[in-house]
Amino acid sequence: MLKWALIFAVIALIAGGLGFGGIAGAAAGVAKFLFFLFLIGFVIFLILGFLAARKVAGD
Repeated sequence: MLKWALIFAVIALIAGGLGFGGIAGAAAGVAKFLFFLFLIGFVIFLILGFLAARKVAGD
């Protein structure tokens, strides 16, 4: 998911540099959405990993 966010961010930069404002805005919006979705998933799995490690360690 982070890979796709980076791809859309690059598309937005290139489109913005070439003067395609509408396409750049749309690609930037998609990139932001995917990045925040990735960030939320990462935090959830990080918390679940810590909780699972505690159960395995027996704390």
